[in-house]
Amino acid sequence: MNDTLLHHRIEGAPTAPPLLLGPSLGTSLALWDGVAPELSTTHRVIRWDLPGHGGSSPALIGPGATVADLAELVLRLADALGVERFGYAGVSIGGAVGMHLAVHHPERITSLAAICSSARFGEPDGWRERAALVRAEGTGPLVETANSRWFTPGFSDPGLLADQRAADPGAYAACCDALAGFDLRAELPRIAVPTLLVAGREDPATPPAHLREISDAVPGATLTELAGASHLAPAEHPGAVLAALRGHLDGEPRSGMAVRRAVLGDAHVNRAQSRTDDFTTRFQDFITRYAWGEIWTDTTLSRRERSMITMTALVAHGHHDELAMHVRAARRNGLMPEEIGAVLLQTAVYCGVPAANTAFAIARRVLAEESGEADPPAERS
Repeated sequence: MNDTLLHHRIEGAPTAPPLLLGPSLGTSLALWDGVAPELSTTHRVIRWDLPGHGGSSPALIGPGATVADLAELVLRLADALGVERFGYAGVSIGGAVGMHLAVHHPERITSLAAICSSARFGEPDGWRERAALVRAEGTGPLVETANSRWFTPGFSDPGLLADQRAADPGAYAACCDALAGFDLRAELPRIAVPTLLVAGREDPATPPAHLREISDAVPGATLTELAGASHLAPAEHPGAVLAALRGHLDGEPRSGMAVRRAVLGDAHVNRAQSRTDDFTTRFQDFITRYAWGEIWTDTTLSRRERSMITMTALVAHGHHDELAMHVRAARRNGLMPEEIGAVLLQTAVYCGVPAANTAFAIARRVLAEESGEADPPAERS
């Protein structure tokens, strides 16, 4: 055990962009087991353990520690590995370390993701009481309540529970001291790197309101809320966390998401993201990467032209809900109602009159809604 450097694990090509992953209090780098291997296909992933957790020495931290102290340990690790600038993602206290780095060491950070984290973790007295309990009785009492604090009902991770049981009491308590003294709210506007906030809808420790506060304060930040996720989202919903991080870290998904929002509107995209779970996350990632990040960003055709083609294809295949969505998108892309009508008239020739008849009724309703007029009665042939 190294008394001068945080225990860590490196995955991915040495030449890939470095990405540091920080853990939550009471866990080890195993928290990232469901996410890190996938991220390592595009990044040099460096996971680290808190002092006294996993393989890190408890001697690295002492009573009265601060988040700044933890951040210095992370920088010491990066320096030892020859990493000058890096992307960073962290959970809970790991996210707090990342936010501190982004504020106080912006020259080292290329991007930031704070997952189930906060700019202030509640009242300091609660953390001081927990520190006193652990110093007196160890982490055993906390293991008994960990499932309700970390996961939604019915889910558990025996390995992470074992991590908390094995954590050094003194080092764990010192991390509680750090959380008691942490309040970065006034400094959040100083964060200038691309920032992603991920909230678990069912998280009692750092509820979505904590992440919304950060998102509102950090210029240009993006907030994703995961349905059915609690505090340790990377363990409970690794697929959804992976998709969010990929979209944040990779250039194409970022441009794809920007185009998707510009064409379909924030309200629609936010609804789609809010319904994303482990079953649908890969599909949502595929749509953002391929349809919006590759096809819609191709400048060979204008967005107006793409809207016309898309509406025609949707009429031909009878995808009526999608057609309504893309009539709205066509208006955002600059098509006038008469141009949309001309496109649908064209479909009457090549897709059939019944298909065009239904399409006109859908478009008429959508255009009336967009203009604030009453929905006119449908006219059918």
